[in-house]
Amino acid sequence: MSVDLSFRPAPAAAPYRRMLARQARIETVLQLRNGEQLLLTLVIPLVLLLVLGGTDVVDLAVGGDRTATAVAGVLTVAVMSTAFTGLAIATGFERRYGVLRRLAVTPLPRSALLLGKAGSVLVVEALQVVLVVGVGLALGWAGDARWPGVLLLVLLGTLAFAGLGLLMAGTLKAEATLAAANLVYLVLLVAGGAVVPLERYPAALQPVVAALPSGALGEGLRATVVVGDPAPVASLVVLAIWAVLGVGLAARYFRWE
Repeated sequence: MSVDLSFRPAPAAAPYRRMLARQARIETVLQLRNGEQLLLTLVIPLVLLLVLGGTDVVDLAVGGDRTATAVAGVLTVAVMSTAFTGLAIATGFERRYGVLRRLAVTPLPRSALLLGKAGSVLVVEALQVVLVVGVGLALGWAGDARWPGVLLLVLLGTLAFAGLGLLMAGTLKAEATLAAANLVYLVLLVAGGAVVPLERYPAALQPVVAALPSGALGEGLRATVVVGDPAPVASLVVLAIWAVLGVGLAARYFRWE
């Protein structure tokens, strides 16, 4: 007598690609549902763009093009807010509340968790780029830019800031991460070359600002967006170094609980 085994249970983890896609979707939805995250990643950059590009309250123009300069600076701020500050704070509190510890004992690999976070960052950044470019065009920007260079700079900048954000979230307490991430964000925004062109700083400080990830990304985007030049090699090298350091240190010292 034969036995039909067609309905035998076959418990197993879902395929890696499906787990990764689901995790990235969950991370993205959580970001877009969080009012504080939306304020940080969308509202502040757009308000900054309207102030810098649509008014003459502050004139930071490079080459006489105020709107293009504003677009480049706000793209830098967008990458910082999403890949560094937002990611660091969210991950820090997930670690504090035991979310990461619980996920670590599920079939979800840790690599899929980290890549899912990276995927959500890229999705939010794509939305930011669309909105910033759209508002910039509405303010009169011609849209002339070296887009391959812009994309490369944004990707390297995302890696650099995400590595630093995860390093902070994985080594400090959640409250310390919250304070430190916001403080670093404000310092880089005001004095790190993100919005203010390098030429506006004292000569003695320019090499220091250019060596920061915010300064390298800001100068690189101003070159590709405002001037229309290829991505500067110096900016790419600085961002690559920060990316290697940040990701490497995060992988080495990140604590899951």
